[in-house]
Amino acid sequence: MIEVAHPFNPIVFKDSKVLILGSFPSIKSFENGFYYAHPQNQFWKIISEVANYPVNNRDQKIWLLKENKIALWDMIKICNRENSLDSSIENENVNDIAGFLELYPSITKIAFTGKKSQALFEHHFGHLDIDRCYLPSPSAAYAKMSLLQKIEKYKELLKI
Repeated sequence: MIEVAHPFNPIVFKDSKVLILGSFPSIKSFENGFYYAHPQNQFWKIISEVANYPVNNRDQKIWLLKENKIALWDMIKICNRENSLDSSIENENVNDIAGFLELYPSITKIAFTGKKSQALFEHHFGHLDIDRCYLPSPSAAYAKMSLLQKIEKYKELLKI
C-alpha cells in the first residue's frame, strides 16, 4: 500500500448549487489529470446526456459543470491504496467538506457517486443540514443498471 494525496482542486463556481462528491480519483484519473478520466467510467457520458451538451474535452466538461451549477470534488484528501477500487482504500483523511460548504453557501445539495463517499460523509459530516442523495455509480463495473437507467436516475435526482 502506498500513501497518495488527492491531485486535483475542486471544480466549483460562486453560484454552484449541487456538489457531486466521489471518493478518490482512479489511477487513470491521476494519469490523465482530471476527474472521472478512466475511459470506462460513464460519468461524463451521463452528465453530458443529462445536460444535453456534448463533452469532448476538459474545457467543455468544466463549461457543462458551470452552466448547470454543479461543483465536483472528492471526499478523500489522502489515503493508502494499491489500486483504484474503493474497497482498497485505507487510512483515509477526508477533505473539509463543512468548511467548503461555508465558502460556497449557494450549494444546497450533495450528490454522492459511490457508497464510500456517502459513508465517509455521513460519518464525518452527517450532522450538517443539507439535502443529499445517492447517484448510481458511474463505474462501468456497476452493472446493476444500464447506462440509460443511470442517465434517468441522474436526471431525476439532479434536476438539471
